[in-house]
Order: sequence, then C-alpha cells, then structure tokens
Amino acid sequence: MTDPAKMTEAEAANRLMRLAREIARHDAAYHDRDDPEISDADYDALVAENKAIEAAFPHLVRDDSPSKKVGHVPSSPLSKVTHAQAMLSLDNAFSDDDVREFVARVRRFLSLNEDEPVVLTAEPKIDGLSCSLRYEGGKLVLAATRGDGTVGEDVTANARTIGDIPETLKGAPDVLEVRGEVYMAKEDFASLNARQEEAGGKIFANPRNAAAGSFRQKDASVTASRPLRFYVHGWGEISAVPRDTQAQMVAWLEGLGFPVADYFKRCESVDEALAVYAEIGSARAGLSYDIDGVVYKVDRLDWQERLGKVAKAPRWALAHKFPAEQAETTLNAIEIQVGRTGKLTPVGRLEPVGVGGVIVSNVTLHNFDEIDRHRLRAGDRVKIQRAGDVIPQVVENLDYDDSREPYPRPQACPECDSEAVAEEGEVDIRCTGGLICPAQRFERLKHFVSRGAMDIDGLGAKSIEEFLELGWIRKPSDIFTLREHRDELLAREGWQEKSVDNLLAAIDARRGFDPGRFLFGLGIRHVGAVTAKDLVKAFGSVAALEEAARSDNALEQLVNVDGVGEVVAQAVIDFFHEPHNREEVALLLKRAAPADYVSDVQDTAWSGKTIVFTGKLESVSRDEAKAQAERMGAKAAGSVSSKTDLLVAGPGAGSKLKKAQGLGIQVMSEEEWLAEVAKA
Repeated sequence: MTDPAKMTEAEAANRLMRLAREIARHDAAYHDRDDPEISDADYDALVAENKAIEAAFPHLVRDDSPSKKVGHVPSSPLSKVTHAQAMLSLDNAFSDDDVREFVARVRRFLSLNEDEPVVLTAEPKIDGLSCSLRYEGGKLVLAATRGDGTVGEDVTANARTIGDIPETLKGAPDVLEVRGEVYMAKEDFASLNARQEEAGGKIFANPRNAAAGSFRQKDASVTASRPLRFYVHGWGEISAVPRDTQAQMVAWLEGLGFPVADYFKRCESVDEALAVYAEIGSARAGLSYDIDGVVYKVDRLDWQERLGKVAKAPRWALAHKFPAEQAETTLNAIEIQVGRTGKLTPVGRLEPVGVGGVIVSNVTLHNFDEIDRHRLRAGDRVKIQRAGDVIPQVVENLDYDDSREPYPRPQACPECDSEAVAEEGEVDIRCTGGLICPAQRFERLKHFVSRGAMDIDGLGAKSIEEFLELGWIRKPSDIFTLREHRDELLAREGWQEKSVDNLLAAIDARRGFDPGRFLFGLGIRHVGAVTAKDLVKAFGSVAALEEAARSDNALEQLVNVDGVGEVVAQAVIDFFHEPHNREEVALLLKRAAPADYVSDVQDTAWSGKTIVFTGKLESVSRDEAKAQAERMGAKAAGSVSSKTDLLVAGPGAGSKLKKAQGLGIQVMSEEEWLAEVAKA
C-alpha cells in the first residue's frame, strides 16, 4: 500500500476511484452471489487503504466511497424489502491499540471524564448471514437479509423453517425487529457436503457460503432441508425498549426464546474486553461454528443513541478481527483475465490446499507489480493466507529469487489481440480493443443492462450471449432495435410469445429512463453510479454533459462538480473525444432518449446549507454537533467563508465568529442550534 503522505492529490483521487470500484465488485461477489473472490484479510486491507487515503485527503472522499456503503443491493429473484431501520456494518480493529483508540473516541465524542468507565459488551463475531426478524403483536411477520443495509431480500418463508427462530413471542412489545446471524455449524456443514457429493449436487466451500446459499433459496423447502441455525445479537425497530443496556437487552431477548452466542460478556474496562478477545481466540478452533473476530458494543443505550453513526457504521460498536490463517502450496500457473473495462488481471492457479478447513485453488494477484513484488513464477512454492473466504492472498514466495527479471507484461489482449497498454502513472494494463474485444463487448453489454444501470429485466447474460452470436447486437444502441427481430426470436428454441413480448416491453420501458443510470451504463472509466448521478445533476442531461466535455474549458467545468477530480474529468473528456463513442451516444440518445435530471432530494430547512461550529460546545461535543448537522442535510465545514450559511458559536468563539460577523453570516448560540435540532 502506498503511503498517503507520499501521494499527490491526483494520485489519491485516482486510487480512491479504483478502490471504490474494486471494493464494490467484491461486495457484490460476497453479499449477492455468496462467492467471494478474495480473502477477508485482503478485503479488509483494501478498506483500510481507502480509509487511510480518505483521512489524508478528506476533500477527495467520494459519494460512492466504500466508507459510506453497507453490503450490496441484492439482485436475486427473492422479493425486496426496505428495512424500517438501516442494518449497518461495523468498523474493524486489527490490534489492541485499535480497540483502545475506539474507546478513546467514544470518550471524546461524549465529552466523558477520564475516570468515568466505558462499559462494553463482547461477543463472538459469527461468520454467517445477517438477518432481521420482524414481530408484530408477538407474531413473526417478516424476515429479511441485510442486502445493502437499506434494502434486503424477503426470506420469511425460509426463516420459518429454522428451529432457533420462534414463530411467536410472549411478552414482546407490539413491534420488535430482532437481528442476528443465520449460520451453519461445522459438523452440519460437513454432513451437508457429504450428502451433496453423494447426490451429485453443489459442494459448498465453507459454512458461511453454505448458510447464505441455503437461506436465500426461492424454494423454502430447500432451506428446510438444510441444517441452519440462528444467534441473536441485537435489534432494529422496537415500539418500546424495555431495558437500559446492551447486556440487559440481550438477556431479555434470550428470555424471549432467542439463542445467544457463547462467551457473550459484559466488560467493565478495555483490558477486560481484550481478555475476552484472547479467551475467544483460544477457544475458536473448538467452537461448533466459524467466527472471524469479536464484536464490542458500548453497553449504555443512551450513549449509543448519542453516539449515532458515521457513514455506514455505528460509532458505538467495533469488530476486532482475528489474524488470517496460512498454508503452503504450489503456484501451478499464472493466467490473465480481461475485465469489462479491458483491465488485464493476472490470476494464480494453485495446487489445491486446505486452509482453516476450506480447500482453495485460486488466488487473485491484483496486478503485475504484485507479481514482481513476490518475484512469482509458475512452479513456485508460496505461503497463502485466508480469513474465512475461498480465495486467499499470497503472503510470501518461498522460492523468492530477487535476480529474476520482472514478469513479462502482456503486449496484446489475450481475447482480441489488440494492443495492451498502461496509462501513465498507472499499474493496470488494459486492452485498447473497446467494443471489438469479445471480452469487453459482452461485459459492457451486461453492464449496460445491469440493475445498477438500465436494469432491463429479462436481458441476462444468456440472452446477451445468444444475441451476440446471432449478430443482432454489438453495442448498447442495438438493444433498442431488437423488436425488429421479434419474428425470428419467436422461432428460436426456448422463446415463447410471452417471454419475447415481456423482454421487448422491458426494453421499451427504458426509453426515457434515469439519465444517471444511463450514463453509468456507458461504462466510462472511473465513472461509478454515484459520480454519474452527480454529473447529470450538475449539467442537467447527458447531451449537456457531452457538450461540456467537448468545450474549450471542459476540464474546468467538470472538476467544479462535487466529487469529480481531474482523473474522472479527464476520463469523461477522453470518452467523448472518441468519434465512435460520440456516434454510439448519439444513437442511444435517439433510441433510448434518457430523461433530463430531476432532483429527488427532499427539501428541509438546512438541506444544502454549510454550517461551521466554533468555540466550546457545552451540551454536545463538536463531533456530535457536526453529526447532527449532517443528519439534517447540511454540510459541516471547518472554516468560515463566503459560502458559509450558519455559524454556531459556543463560549470562547474567536476569529471565526469575527469573520462570520464581518461577512454578515447568520450566527446562533449552542442553545439555539439545539432548538433547531429538536424541531427537525
């Protein structure tokens, strides 16, 4: 990982963009497909790198930053359900010092005295699938997976098949959302795989994948045949909270009939919490279920309420991860895969080896610099590590030879033989073939119709592949001419009149569609879903964006958009500079006619305002006040300028107050501000 202190602003912006895309891809693999591509440790390293760069360059934090997201929007055939309260993720700790700093942050945020104890709870972090159970009048009415934290999948029928989940509760409030983890015990996992092998069915890689795949079945009878279990660890919406602390609430939930994980403990100090971590770590191998760490939570519920959340995670909880497990094996081959954007990614094929009870045979090598760092060659003995996932990372080359020349960079794309090049200052090598490259053509079309982009129902990978082979589509605009092939399609095996007309209707329904998702679907390098929305919001339409991108002051116009740096701006300019891209966009604008941008942001008293806090705040800490402003739709800034809308001044306010008064900016006392918070 590059030291953020040694990065230029452009390098940081570029790396944050790449991290956002890479982490989003891994989120989809883990949460949506139950088929992770990298290890937990490798994923955590990417998240940690993103966090470090954002800390060094806070003004470059992207709207699609991984630090603002939880999980992944589900795309299975299960019905979608919106959570009454978001199901958040947890920040991670990897050392005792990280845990001590977590408690120190809690103290600072709450303005606690040093002698006031911060009591925590500690419990095993079970490696399963997060689930929310909603009870109304004591009856189970809804069960949902976490999904992206806001929208999950309806798995009510499946949840009813799990013996640990009560159908009815005695003594529960009118509304109670119970949250916990669906998992599969190690012994049950082994038995399931034995039955699957005997029946010629799918062999699961690990208990987590088996639990997730079993729980997210469309047919609940399949779930019923699988040995799933459930542990409670919290709650969401609740009409009346009957207890004052986390420990008391967990005991109350256990009293209602929900199982609680072994080793759940209330800890009076950080040292006691760390002792529980060590105890659970020592017992880990003998537990009947997989865990990948320990979760700490602030015990007092009133403190949890004040602490609130930051981006995707609560401030009052932390996951202390265990070190990764390691093994030795042979790197049999290094192969190159071509991605949707033309990126050439080296993939290592391993001699299958067991790591922590899981057989692994592949490793993602990320890029060619990573190969050179380890001086890797086919045939080398390597040490790998994993932390709960299928695909590990290379930790060490046991046959390391620093006299080896760098691994030869591919000069041509293995799919289309087009030139393969690396942009200046970048590690990644990319195919220049664009839409003529079979790998990119197929992936670009899949991306264009995907749920995050145009979301054309019925036009999946199999249909795209069929239409490509027939020559009916080569580029996105061809999709909107498929109606011309209706009669031919009806004559093909597997297509019925209803399915054909449903597909054509789904395509027609995307004429006049959302411009942000349309722009994202074009697959412009560095332009993610959030950035695409920001661009069409700023310029009003895709056509206006193209006009701006081709103007004499294009770079200046584009970098003025919030969240768009020079790297993203240049990528947009380069895209619209290419004649074949402009031709395709012109066809799409004619055939798909995306709508102009319409804001969906709700207007509130402080939406879009910039607020600065100064002086000593007495009722809340500075961090808590900023969090209040952000929850009300405002931006909390650190300095006063002509763009500042409000200054909240506590005792001791100095130069910022003077500057605000000189600029005629509205000034409030802390009491007045808290009154505004109460009104909101």
